[in-house]
Amino acid sequence: MVSGTLFLLVPALFFASAFLLGYLAVIQGRSFWGDYEAVFKESAEVNLGDMFLFIDPHRLFMYNVLALVVLPLLVLVLTGDLAPALGVALAVLVVPFYLYRSMRRKRWRAFDRQLPEALSMISSSLGAGASLSMALESLVRDQPAPLSQEFMLFLREQRLGVDFETSLRNMERRLPLADFHMFASALRISREVGGNLGEILERLADTLRRKATMEGKIESLTAQGKMQGYVMTALPVFLGFLLYFLEPEAMAQLFTTPRGWTVLAVVFIMESLGYVFIRKVTHIDV
Repeated sequence: MVSGTLFLLVPALFFASAFLLGYLAVIQGRSFWGDYEAVFKESAEVNLGDMFLFIDPHRLFMYNVLALVVLPLLVLVLTGDLAPALGVALAVLVVPFYLYRSMRRKRWRAFDRQLPEALSMISSSLGAGASLSMALESLVRDQPAPLSQEFMLFLREQRLGVDFETSLRNMERRLPLADFHMFASALRISREVGGNLGEILERLADTLRRKATMEGKIESLTAQGKMQGYVMTALPVFLGFLLYFLEPEAMAQLFTTPRGWTVLAVVFIMESLGYVFIRKVTHIDV
């Protein structure tokens, strides 16, 4: 009688535990997916809005979901291995955020390149007797994006009655650049204590040109070191993939045994440290 009861109780406990674990997994999965959707849409709206790219965040999220379903399945069908498919799925999850960051940095670099010429134009307009607003309007007409877009938004806020200091702080939030902060400081000092703003801007433009020239020389001198860092970091990974296709049985131990996992962890840490150290050596602040 007791053995019969145990015979029925063990499967019941097993199915109850499996059901509870499945239920918790579904709840946690829904929570994670909801948080990911909210973060994705908010990040897309803020980043793309700051870059004047007005794309529907919901549509972008649906494209991301489609890629998250299609690409891992395609990799799974082509390779027959679950690990590459999981890697592709993880990449689809994180790549959009790195893409936004890359696009913002590219836009900031373009703004930095345009700023010295823009300061010279403002200085020339002020020297000709124009006001700061008229000089900025002329700048918006003559300069390409992204500089013209940023100053156009600044002028629109001014026309809508936004305080000058508030508009300038909004622009600094969109453009966290040291060169632009110097320009903003020059505007604040000129409004508070007066002075020849045109002359100040012309000197600042000359300083930024010299700084850009020095940065170009440093970048050209450190380009070889940076390329060596990329090559030395990618070489072990490339050799690992090559050996995996040449000797799959021997290389499979790296992914199926505790000793192999330990080796992969050590290799990953050493690769990361080596890349970081090379970047530190070749990165010089001006």
